[in-house]
Amino acid sequence: MAYTFEELKEKTVAELREIAKGIDHEAVRGYTQMDKDRLLAAICTALHIDMHEHHRVVGIDKTAIKMQIRRLKKQRDEALAAHDHARLKLIRRQIHRLKRKLRKSMI
Repeated sequence: MAYTFEELKEKTVAELREIAKGIDHEAVRGYTQMDKDRLLAAICTALHIDMHEHHRVVGIDKTAIKMQIRRLKKQRDEALAAHDHARLKLIRRQIHRLKRKLRKSMI
């Protein structure tokens, strides 16, 4: 059976040891003595599974948000030159919210 890293990560140590029992590879030798982290790495090595976790960006258009931030930065510079502190505060707040939205989407 083909496993993914996420599936293996969710399994218990006992389940991982059952999987390792059926694998004949040097990386899983001594699987009964390994803790979960080492056992997970050994199984991934034996089954040639990529252990790198990819961040999934779901539901946002990253490029559009970055373009909006650039536009707001130009408006911020104009408000700063005009000494319009109320508008400056609003624009800075919008930039901050958009940047947080980008960072939260990377989790």
